[in-house]
Amino acid sequence: MAKLNVNPTRMSLSILKTRLSTAKRGHKLLKDKQDELMRIFIDMIRKNKALRVKVEEALSHSFKSFLLARAVMSPEFLESALSFPKEKIRIDLKLKNVMSVNIPKMEFQREDKEGGMFPYGFVQTSSQLDDAIVELREVMNQLLELAEIEKSCQLMADEIEKTRRRVNALEYRTIPDLNETIKFIRMKLDENERSTITRLMKVKDIIAKQR
Repeated sequence: MAKLNVNPTRMSLSILKTRLSTAKRGHKLLKDKQDELMRIFIDMIRKNKALRVKVEEALSHSFKSFLLARAVMSPEFLESALSFPKEKIRIDLKLKNVMSVNIPKMEFQREDKEGGMFPYGFVQTSSQLDDAIVELREVMNQLLELAEIEKSCQLMADEIEKTRRRVNALEYRTIPDLNETIKFIRMKLDENERSTITRLMKVKDIIAKQR
C-alpha cells in the first residue's frame, strides 16, 4: 500500500471517497466478467476436446480409405483423378461479440461444378477413393468448426488475462492505496480539528482571565 500524494483537505477526502466507490464498483463488475469469461472458456475447452477427438477419428478413417485406394490404383490414375476439383470453396467469416470479445463465426460457401462431387469417372478408380472423398468432404465442416472454437478459446484466454490483471490492479493496488490515503486524510483532519479546539479553548481562557 502507498499513500497518494494529495493535500489533506476535505475536498480531497470527498474526491477520494468518490474514486474509491467507483473503483469498488468497477472491481465487482470486472470480477463478474472474469467469472463469466471463465465459465464460457471452460465450456469451449470441453467442446473443443470432444470435437477434436471426433475430427481426428474421421480424418484417420478417411486417410485409411485413401491408402487403400493407393494400394489398388496406379499412381498415374490416382494423380489424374484428383487433378481437377469439382467444387470451389470459400469461407464466410463473421464476428460475434461475447462478453466484449469478438469471436469468429465461419461457414463454408460451396460452389459445385457440373458433374457431381467426384472429379473423375468411375471406370478406372476404386470405391475406396470414393469413400475417402466422401468422408473428407463430410469432415471439412467439423474441421472449420474446430478452427473456429480453437481461435475463440485463444481470444477468450487473452481477454481473461487482461481482465485478471485489471481486477488484481484494483484489488491489490488502487483500492488499498485509496483506503490508505483516506485514512491518512481523516487522521490529519481530526488532528487539525483537535488543534483548533485546543487553540479556541486557550483563547477562551485568556479572555476569561482578562475579564
